[in-house]
Amino acid sequence: MSDANPVLAPWQQRVHDHAAVALDAGKLGHAQLFCGPVHMGKHAVALQLARRLMCTQPVAGGAPCSKCRGCELMVAGTHPDFMDISFIPTRDGSKLRTEIVIEQIRALSEQLTLTPQFGGAQVAIIDPADMINHAASNALLKTLEEPVPGRHLWLVSARPEKLSATIRSRCQRLEFRLPPRDEARAWLQAQGHPQKAADEALDAARGHPGLADAWLHDGGIALRREVAADLAKLARGDLGAVEAAQRWTAGDDTAMRLRHAADLAVAEAASLTAPARMRKLAAWFDAANRTRELLQTTVRADLAVAELLLAWRG
Repeated sequence: MSDANPVLAPWQQRVHDHAAVALDAGKLGHAQLFCGPVHMGKHAVALQLARRLMCTQPVAGGAPCSKCRGCELMVAGTHPDFMDISFIPTRDGSKLRTEIVIEQIRALSEQLTLTPQFGGAQVAIIDPADMINHAASNALLKTLEEPVPGRHLWLVSARPEKLSATIRSRCQRLEFRLPPRDEARAWLQAQGHPQKAADEALDAARGHPGLADAWLHDGGIALRREVAADLAKLARGDLGAVEAAQRWTAGDDTAMRLRHAADLAVAEAASLTAPARMRKLAAWFDAANRTRELLQTTVRADLAVAELLLAWRG
């Protein structure tokens, strides 16, 4: 883990402060669902609230002191009363699983029945909670239905609709929403991004500062420009669909290219008044998203993408 008291973004701080007031007043429910778009800092807020609970010598306002044994163990990632559950390695250790399995939830449930070693609270964070498989989901529901005082179970999800309705009904929701554009731009500039780059990334990410920041750091914006250039060349007939598809599927960024392409279709449609072209772009947007889903199957990616790009030229 990192610093015990990281600086939260303004939109994260608002959710944190709201939850902290309820937590200090004993009004925060046993189970919480931290939900909102990816890259919004949901896990960071959950972790900071856990540090607040695990601190034995809180400072003014209840913030963690960063100095007590509880804080030191949280920073080290070894606090015995805190569990941070995510994907674990496969049996052969060659890669991470793609779902959270029942063994993890059983171990969590067993841990929550034990007396906290520090005599205070126990906290478990499950992220991403929407990737709990069916058997694990049933086991989790039993734990949610039998709350124990001082035990906190926090689910983090960008796709809460993937969770069963029964699990969602047992949780209080903490919603993470996109901030005002001025706040998002100011935060991006505070991260070291020039205003022009910040504005371009915010437009691309539809006002999502966390996603804009990620794209500026990992080359996502440069990839978007490349995709836009390819679509323009395809429309003019300066680039062949098969050639473009082979390039788009040659690396591990095919899904991201298709996401950008779909977004660019929406952006073009928003600037048009001709109904026929708008309908065509809407259909192509749907096709791009279906093609992205096909990448998870055994279909030949280059053929699927070539068919999509031929439709863009048509």
